[in-house]
Amino acid sequence: MKPHDAIPSPNIWEHPEIYEIENQAVDPDGLILAAIQRLHPLAGQDVLDLGCGTGYHLPIFANLVGTHGSVTGVEPHPPLIAAARRRLIAHQDDDREGPGPVVHVLPGSAQHIPLPDHSIDLVHARWAYFFGPGCEPGLAEIARVLRPGGTAIIIDNDATTSTFGTWFRRAMPHYDPLAVDRFWRRRGYTAERLLIRWQMADRADFEAVVRIEFAPAIAQELLASHPGRDIDYAVNLWWSRY
Repeated sequence: MKPHDAIPSPNIWEHPEIYEIENQAVDPDGLILAAIQRLHPLAGQDVLDLGCGTGYHLPIFANLVGTHGSVTGVEPHPPLIAAARRRLIAHQDDDREGPGPVVHVLPGSAQHIPLPDHSIDLVHARWAYFFGPGCEPGLAEIARVLRPGGTAIIIDNDATTSTFGTWFRRAMPHYDPLAVDRFWRRRGYTAERLLIRWQMADRADFEAVVRIEFAPAIAQELLASHPGRDIDYAVNLWWSRY
């Protein structure tokens, strides 16, 4: 991986401990994972979590692939790589069922995935790099590493609906969700539109997460207008079979 390939993600790169709260709060009903399992069941599969961050989803995927599969996390930011590896060690220490699948974390980027051709059954990327036009090099790498019949799943915000979608459009007035939609459909992807939610433990957690996701002035206005600790949140799960 070349250093300039990494595209900084200010929320998790700068505030990993708060982003952990966000990971725990997103989709408490498990709608995203259920959709992934319906589109491509994970048992026995070789799974790549691209842009895995602190590795939050790696143990979840490991439990689902079982002993005949594998899970690889790829992440460009060294502190997050270290955090993901620590998470895996803790997960293995907690595993009382005996040996599990092969799970590891590698330095790399969407543009340079450090895996052989046709070695992966499912690529999962959640709020990482693939935001529409400009991500073509990463899509070429996905096509390279997927086996025939493999599936790519890209999860991103649906800015056309939900409270969070309204907030997102306010923070990014030049974002064009229709152009993004056209981009993915031209490349053969289909959208699963899911209405999920954040469910924070308390108001303090909610405020902390909003403040790492939005500029200070906008975050202050949003928090002043929205009481409580929960929010409805629409996402697009873009998927394609290769």
